[in-house]
Amino acid sequence: MDPHATADPVSSSTHSTSTLRKRLPLLPIDTSSPSLGGGGKGDWSREPAKAPTEQRASAAPQEEEEQGSMAGKEEEEEGSRRDVEAAAGEPMSPAGRLFRERHFNCHIVAVIGLGKPVDVAAAKRGLEATLVRHPRFCSVQVKDDVKKNAKPRWVRTTVNLDDHIIFPNLDPAATSANPDHAIEEYLSSLSTAPMDHSRPLWELHILDFPTSEATSTVAIRMHHSLGDGVSLLSLLIACTRSAADPARLPELPPAPARRAARQPPPLAAGVAAILLWAWSFVVLAWHTMVDVLRFVASAWFLRDPTTPFMGARGVEFSRKRIVHRTLSLDDVKFVKNAMKCTVNDVFVGVTCAGLSRYYFRKTSEGNSERKKSQKKNVCVRSALLVNIRKTPGLHALAEMMDSSKSNKAKWGNLIGYILLPFHIAMHDDPLEYIRQGKRTVDRKKTSLEAVFTYWSGNLIVKLFGMKAAAALCYGMFTNTTMSFSSMVGPAEKVEFYGHPIVYIAPTVYGHPHALTVHYQSYNDIVKLVLSVDDSQFPDCHQLLDDFAESLRLIREAASTR
Repeated sequence: MDPHATADPVSSSTHSTSTLRKRLPLLPIDTSSPSLGGGGKGDWSREPAKAPTEQRASAAPQEEEEQGSMAGKEEEEEGSRRDVEAAAGEPMSPAGRLFRERHFNCHIVAVIGLGKPVDVAAAKRGLEATLVRHPRFCSVQVKDDVKKNAKPRWVRTTVNLDDHIIFPNLDPAATSANPDHAIEEYLSSLSTAPMDHSRPLWELHILDFPTSEATSTVAIRMHHSLGDGVSLLSLLIACTRSAADPARLPELPPAPARRAARQPPPLAAGVAAILLWAWSFVVLAWHTMVDVLRFVASAWFLRDPTTPFMGARGVEFSRKRIVHRTLSLDDVKFVKNAMKCTVNDVFVGVTCAGLSRYYFRKTSEGNSERKKSQKKNVCVRSALLVNIRKTPGLHALAEMMDSSKSNKAKWGNLIGYILLPFHIAMHDDPLEYIRQGKRTVDRKKTSLEAVFTYWSGNLIVKLFGMKAAAALCYGMFTNTTMSFSSMVGPAEKVEFYGHPIVYIAPTVYGHPHALTVHYQSYNDIVKLVLSVDDSQFPDCHQLLDDFAESLRLIREAASTR
């Protein structure tokens, strides 16, 4: 792909996108229906508040008329205020502006497997009642070029769903012969197709043919400037309903308790307890300082060793391939319980094991070389995005669908970065990968690296401008090896506008890494999703096999403890 094709996202032309889309005939949308296509009453229909009967009975007709007049005037003033604010637009956050930069034209792709063919009319009704109402999904990015140093803003616009729902023209013979490969090829083509920035930056691609895992597939592509992965995926889940009860939002696993600020122990606890409390703050300060210095050094010169996972310069512009594999959540939880660790510890350990299997196979030609290479212990680092605010609840996100309501969930890209090391080594005991992963994660929990990178990034933008912040961020990405993340999904089966969801597989592309690893839980499965440079990883399915085999070996080892 020509690097200049994504140099300025705002000026991207629409002709590349038009080759991917087949315009749908305009369908009537019944916005008065409370149904989201699932056969049950959705949360988006609202009844007007009723005044208490006794108060209504005691009020005189004239008083009622005056109160109604005053209420109507207040509502009119409030509506006028909202119109003025909508016309002026909302300033983009520094992180949102970063994703407009040439080397960070990032997009999130959420691939969703469905259990039945796509009902387009029901999907359009559901989108109109939910996603289209969200402020970011009905706004465009506008920048006033007349004013010096003008910042881009989000400005509301009218959404035409026919511009956002896309039916690709695929070869019927290819989709019949190998439907999984056909979807994989189509998703890869999206990574080199620019979005039309004159419209809200999201698309729903419908691939309505059966695959090995689902009856049909939809791919939702969103520009990363709309929000961080936590907000966007949570928003999509807020558009679903429980399969068991379509009238309610899905159940999510309980979030792990965040560590509260340690309060000083009472004097009665003794000198040892007070010293231990003080020492914990010393450790926190020391780890934060070390991590911050390493982060700054990585942005300037500290580079990971050359491995098969390290991307070349300009990898952010290359074609990406998105592949995924279904893993058992029960196996992950079994290892978690056996090793007395967390699910994330297991994900980190499995990733270390999978990368190690791939690395030693790629770097070992003969038996002698293999034995020599297995003694190596290579450390590579991943850029891990951390959500620094409380994850917005599904009900709070559901409220945001109604554009007439104020945002109760703090939206935007509120994310910090940490550098998470992965140790590539050949261990005789597969459980050693889990122990190493737990040590790595526990160490990062005693640091404020993510908070520092978030606030320092905003400060750099204010003092030196977005170009300086983007240059530092680009240095950090190019000097590290990969990206890594994990997300918690619904703990039960859910429906997407009346369509049963089989799996959810999100990922991201457009950043300067050749390998992105993502874990997404849903019901009783975990989707391992890889976004890889298409030319650098022609054997990406073998890498998926290495991850799956590593989890199997770790599970077997845990069962014999």
